[in-house]
Amino acid sequence: MKAPFNTNMYRVSPWDFDAEVTKNFDFAKDIKFHDVTLRDGEQETGVVFLPQDKVEIARQLAKIGIDRIEAGMPAVSEQDAEACKQIAAECKTADVFAFARCMLVDVEKALSCGCKGIILEISTNRQMVEKAYNKDYEWAKQAAIDATLAAKEKGLFVSFFCIDSTRSDINDLLSIVGDVAEKGHLDSVTLADSFGCIIPEGYAAMVRKVKDTLGKPVEAHCHMQFGLGTANTLAALAAGANVAHITCCGLGEGAGNTPYEEVIMALRCMYGIPLNHLHTEYFMETAKMVCEKANNHALPVNRPVLGERVFEVESGIGVMFNANAAKHNDQELLYTFNPAMVGQKYMDFVMGKKSGSFTIDLWLERMGRLEGVTKEQKNEMLEKVKAFAFRKKNTLTVPEFEAIVDEVIGKPAVKPTPGNPILDQQVSRAGEQWLKDRKIYEIDL
Repeated sequence: MKAPFNTNMYRVSPWDFDAEVTKNFDFAKDIKFHDVTLRDGEQETGVVFLPQDKVEIARQLAKIGIDRIEAGMPAVSEQDAEACKQIAAECKTADVFAFARCMLVDVEKALSCGCKGIILEISTNRQMVEKAYNKDYEWAKQAAIDATLAAKEKGLFVSFFCIDSTRSDINDLLSIVGDVAEKGHLDSVTLADSFGCIIPEGYAAMVRKVKDTLGKPVEAHCHMQFGLGTANTLAALAAGANVAHITCCGLGEGAGNTPYEEVIMALRCMYGIPLNHLHTEYFMETAKMVCEKANNHALPVNRPVLGERVFEVESGIGVMFNANAAKHNDQELLYTFNPAMVGQKYMDFVMGKKSGSFTIDLWLERMGRLEGVTKEQKNEMLEKVKAFAFRKKNTLTVPEFEAIVDEVIGKPAVKPTPGNPILDQQVSRAGEQWLKDRKIYEIDL
């Protein structure tokens, strides 16, 4: 049996599982994922989801196995309310939540949509309440008490969402949450790092403080202004938070929200938490759907986990490493996780400015034209490839490389039979077996 950091589907650092590193971890036995793509994700500038878009995305999230879907904020518009109603009526595999202000009318709207739960928001930062809301702090407390009590009476699961909690005075935060727990109602507390401004160590300490003081479940909601949303969410979970708020591809206002693909894959591969109820193999198709529906939200090609070129290798030394590892029947040595785990294409070896002789051999073999080509001819091809890629400022297509081959050794009299290189077969076989073992199935919403 392989070590937990060294499996046939991913290879990570043994330090991830070192006893000194993990001794203080306090992960919940049942971590849940609360997807906010349809509400907080839509708050990204320029993104508009039509009601049918939201329903289609919700179906896809259910297919992945996401535990909770925040369908939207019904009070925003009739279109949002209609989408919430449809998702709540059709959803069979996830709990559907509505997002709402601490206002009775918002609670009624959420109830009319048939949602199971409600996220009730108000700021716990005294400065925000007094200067941005232009209200008294006691007003915020009373509004939260009234709204959460009304939601409880209606039978809704209540998560009290503390806007800007990470910049709140801890005594103010504990005071307002304590009053809501005592005089109103809450089933959990969401600590929102609304401005993405806390470090992982600070967020973990905050989670422990709130959890220990109030004895209530804590949910993590992080933003990416400093790029720490994933790290903060993981730190919160390790400190005992039991729900992670996430979005597809980090969609969200400003710098975005925490990407679920990063959190879930890190938990699975680097923390050893199986999360077997989640079908990560649908991540890529979900990302493409969400980005298409979100209009101008294009994924960077090198984005973690889901970038379209993450599993492409151009550097000559990278291809050499893979070729040599393949000879030892251990090509998975050179990837962190198998692309099949997230629905990505298998590793590909592209031709470009950074290519070397191993890439020339591989492409010639794939084309069935390796036999008889001299070292000098390969070197000439490589020089022409580099010059072409430099002018193009990109990698070469197969026809472009074929033209270079024809120029150097002439066109073949008979169409060559494609070769069968072993270089990229092992990762493919491992991924295919994993998908077979996963027993992929379609989930109806």
